[in-house]
This record gives sequence, C-alpha cells and structure tokens, in this order.
Amino acid sequence: MGTGALLIDIGRYYLLAGLVVAAFFLGVGIDRVDPSARGAFVFRPLLIPGICLLWPLVLIRWFVLEKQRRNGGAS
Repeated sequence: MGTGALLIDIGRYYLLAGLVVAAFFLGVGIDRVDPSARGAFVFRPLLIPGICLLWPLVLIRWFVLEKQRRNGGAS
C-alpha cells in the first residue's frame, strides 16, 4: 500500500467516524448542548459537514457540558 492510499484511508475513516458522531449528536446530543435547538429539525442537516470535520471538538464539548449538567452547573 502506498503512502497516498494510506492517507486516503485515514481520511475516509476520520470522516466515517465524524458521520457516526454527527448522526448521534444530531439525534440525541444537540438538545442537551443547546436547549434552544429543541424542535428545530430543519437546520440540523446543515450541521453535518461541520461536525464531520470537527467531530473530536464536538465530542469534547459535549462531554464537558454533560459533566457540568450532572454536577449541577459547577465546573
């Protein structure tokens, strides 16, 4: 396997992981992270490309906010 094929495979798996995170986040997590997003289903597909690229940051932010929510808002 050449270097180019390896880089393409890494990119493919990165975007596939991003797609999984996007599906789960837009289905469950966005309502928890942003309460004003409840019931606003039309704009969610527009977020998919950004979440696919920035999925590690989305996961970190989501986990931090969930932790704060469970601790009653304390850091």
